[in-house]
Amino acid sequence: MIAESIATQFDVPGRLVALQPIGSGNVNDTYRVILRTTFSEEQYILQRINQAVFKDPAAVMANMKAVTDHAHRRIEEEADGADRIWQLPRVIPAKDGSDFVVDPKGGYWRALSMIASTTNYEKLTIPEHAAEAGRVLGHFQRIISDFPIEGLADTLPGFHIAPGYLEAYDRNFENAAAKARLTAVSEARRLHQFVEKRRDFVDVLESARERGEIHLRPIHGDPKITNVMIDNFTGKGTAIVDLDTVKPGLIHYDIGDAVRSGCNPAGEETSDLSEVFLDLDLFEALVRGYLTEARSFLTEADRHYLYDSIRLIAFELGLRFFADYLAGDVYFKVGYEGQNLNRARVQFALCESIEAREGKMRAILEKHC
Repeated sequence: MIAESIATQFDVPGRLVALQPIGSGNVNDTYRVILRTTFSEEQYILQRINQAVFKDPAAVMANMKAVTDHAHRRIEEEADGADRIWQLPRVIPAKDGSDFVVDPKGGYWRALSMIASTTNYEKLTIPEHAAEAGRVLGHFQRIISDFPIEGLADTLPGFHIAPGYLEAYDRNFENAAAKARLTAVSEARRLHQFVEKRRDFVDVLESARERGEIHLRPIHGDPKITNVMIDNFTGKGTAIVDLDTVKPGLIHYDIGDAVRSGCNPAGEETSDLSEVFLDLDLFEALVRGYLTEARSFLTEADRHYLYDSIRLIAFELGLRFFADYLAGDVYFKVGYEGQNLNRARVQFALCESIEAREGKMRAILEKHC
């Protein structure tokens, strides 16, 4: 097994005892590695980077190493005044000093330290967890906010650029099969009308960036609730993981995605749209936690576009699911016919709920900003 031979090539003492696959449906193949010496047991996370998604894995690792080294220094500098022990995965070097190991088939593997005695949750159910999730994201953004974006590669060009997704959606209609899917299914036609009514909104963040109102910063890129680790002993958030997507971007993408993924109790896969809504209690708790950390580095313009980012990211993901459905399910994994159509329905329903709550959401944001 390739993973077993790779597992012993990183700079961790001990003999290999176990290699346990963890997670399901993740982008990368992930294992828990257990090694033992005469006196101790060592554990770490081993991952094979998915090169179908990340075309330049060396650049992914360079980004991850640079940002985590910077973040760890900031965490240590602030440790004495912190109300918790903040953590972040550490890139474990290979025995030859590299940040990764390449297997005989050209696969890239990395080793990361474990965030021990913590739990991640599939969804937010109580405001306390929402507040901790928001605070973890805000803390991460704050401690990397002074990292120069010139030192980061754009490892996912076009990621979260909503006008680009709209252009890709439009290109579907050059294909007869996509047109046929749209014509054949009444729900698809309804979603198409939903998109058409919101075209003028799609460039809200990118236009603000082009005008110089908001600026690129280092971002996490995928701050969904399952990537937030909660300390088992204190109940406090302690770390954010899955740092593949760290890159230059707008911090609005991060807060928008955190709210989108964390404040809809129904999740992404429900088939009952009546269950889909933006929970204002979870939203206020998440915003309160986030701004506790992020308030110090957000500009007035950053704050102005927070609501827009939340509305846009829900719409954007729905657009991506819908475009993939029309294209024949070529990007997102599906388990049944029409799954991407249903995922689009959920995100668009969430977008509608956000629009209906705009006044209350803006009031909450203003209250805590």
